[in-house]
Amino acid sequence: MKPSPVSPTIPLDRDGVHHGHLRLPYSRDDSAWGSVMIPICVVGNGRGPTALLTGANHGDEYEGPLALFDLARTLRADTVSGRVIIVPAMNYPAFRAGTRTSPIDRGNLNRSFPGAPDGTVTQKIADFFQRELLPGADIVLDFHSGGRTLDFVPFCAGHILADKDQERRTFAAVEAFAAPWSMKMTEIDAVGMYDTAAEEMGKVFVTTELGGGGTSRAETVRIARRGAANLLKHAGILAGEVEKAPTRWLDMPDGCFSFADEDGMIETMVDLGEAVEAGAIVARIWPTGATGRAPRDIRATIPGLLVARHFPGLVQAGDCVSVIGCPAD
Repeated sequence: MKPSPVSPTIPLDRDGVHHGHLRLPYSRDDSAWGSVMIPICVVGNGRGPTALLTGANHGDEYEGPLALFDLARTLRADTVSGRVIIVPAMNYPAFRAGTRTSPIDRGNLNRSFPGAPDGTVTQKIADFFQRELLPGADIVLDFHSGGRTLDFVPFCAGHILADKDQERRTFAAVEAFAAPWSMKMTEIDAVGMYDTAAEEMGKVFVTTELGGGGTSRAETVRIARRGAANLLKHAGILAGEVEKAPTRWLDMPDGCFSFADEDGMIETMVDLGEAVEAGAIVARIWPTGATGRAPRDIRATIPGLLVARHFPGLVQAGDCVSVIGCPAD
């Protein structure tokens, strides 16, 4: 395997507080010897676990970057036992553009793992995390929200795993995060995900969906900041008690996703967090090419509550319209 072209401008394994960049050479029209410069902060102090905290895996999701840029500014080495690696904006080109995928190569970083050192810019970023950052981490927190196309009730999540000890440790970390909702999460397609890469290494991997619409709210940023601190306390990296808050556990069973089967204008019939019965209309898709046509009803196939919905007013065939979560036992 070729070495990674990404080079940190700071040491990743020394004590103290270090602010710098992951520099990835990128020759382009406006800079022949240019680079993508991904901000990174490493805070270390002696022996202890390593936490890897990341945001903007998708560039239009903001709770993670807001919480992590703040944490990188305020975290002191003398409060840490172990090491904290903070990358507030993993897919930095997408973050700067405010887009889900990279404007350079249209790469979706969260579908690009394990990456390649001689691939596209996005694949090179994935390769560096896969080979250089993930192996040394004990616990990984990757912040997400719905971006410009989805909106969620604010939840922290872990995946149901074949290794039940790893799953138990993951769900304990999710509970410590203390979001209003905690999800035993199922993915539509886990191939190429950062989550999958970390979990296949046996790591405790925690993620979130903290809102959406391509923005953030005061409430969701507060949840992100508190959750990051709680996770570091849970891991034994920060001293002090986890700041507890009520959380309700949810499952995502078969039938939880609904998709549009035609283009149109979407009318949401149920608000986030509301209960729905099986067969209830959760959304309508109105045809927009002519008047006089009836909307297409999208119905819930299972009972539960609405935990996610399509956000923009227009929808395309194949878009996720809604997700139903079920109270967990």
